[in-house]
Amino acid sequence: MKRVVVGLIVVLAVAAGVLWYLTDATREMAKVGPLPARQPDLENGRILFFAGGCTSCHARPNDPDKLKLGGGYALKSPFGTFHVPNISPHKEDGIGAWSREQFIAAMRFGVIPKVQAANRSTNVPRHMTCCDNAYPAFPYTSYQRMSPEDLADLFAFIMTLASVEGRAPDHDLPFPYNIRRGLGLWKLAFLDGQIFRPDPSKSASLNRGAYLVNGPGHCAECHSERNAAGAILEDRRFAGGPDPEGRGTVPNITPHPSGIGGWTADDLTTVLKTGETPNFDTVGGPMGAVVANTAQIPDADRQAMAEYLLSLPPRQGFKKPE
Repeated sequence: MKRVVVGLIVVLAVAAGVLWYLTDATREMAKVGPLPARQPDLENGRILFFAGGCTSCHARPNDPDKLKLGGGYALKSPFGTFHVPNISPHKEDGIGAWSREQFIAAMRFGVIPKVQAANRSTNVPRHMTCCDNAYPAFPYTSYQRMSPEDLADLFAFIMTLASVEGRAPDHDLPFPYNIRRGLGLWKLAFLDGQIFRPDPSKSASLNRGAYLVNGPGHCAECHSERNAAGAILEDRRFAGGPDPEGRGTVPNITPHPSGIGGWTADDLTTVLKTGETPNFDTVGGPMGAVVANTAQIPDADRQAMAEYLLSLPPRQGFKKPE
């Protein structure tokens, strides 16, 4: 019996060690290789910034200046409420003290610096150590498709924006979702770390649209159903789903009659520029904020996104249970 107990303890200790190793966020920082020295392309960074709709979540609520990325938006979900962080260049409250490599690690692998808050009463600055797992409410499952060069350009553009003081509250999540380390297992299951690869059999414009939709645009993150773990169901990607904040449903954006079937590329391009649909309606709610961003990107990019969306396999839209 003693040998059985000792053996069981050893097995549990080994299992605990493996679990601790697999959920260690510091391992993922090593995946960010060195980037060649290059001058960042700020115009490319600006386009990616608006294609990604960064202001939709990270602008301060009710602030007319949407380029003040002070965060604070409360994003409700079935797992609790996420408070969107400050990503302005503020060195204490935002990401101004991050390196380019830390930004890329956050965007591609969901790894963020672990922060000890500043103590302004004693002038002790904020201290950062490596690393912590980010919650996938931050859609790095899509941003992982972006190239390191594009992410470097995006970071450089964000660093040109106004520095905004103030930090968002901590996330309000019940147990066990408030244990960040457990996200390491979630990422093992649902994060593949693959950068977008163009399909050589497709046109350059369709590949550009695929990149924008699946990478910075992260369109599937809202327009898809998810499983119980909060990961996108691949056979329901882009077919719409329940609004995670409980405000009805999110539309199907595949070319199915229940979605955008019958729409033309010009129709979709117009929606992404003005919000006006071919049904003589105007998008509202969160999609209105998305359009405010996509209106800032080049016409060719909106057309490429439309071309790609219309090439998707038609899928029956989500039907809310009776």
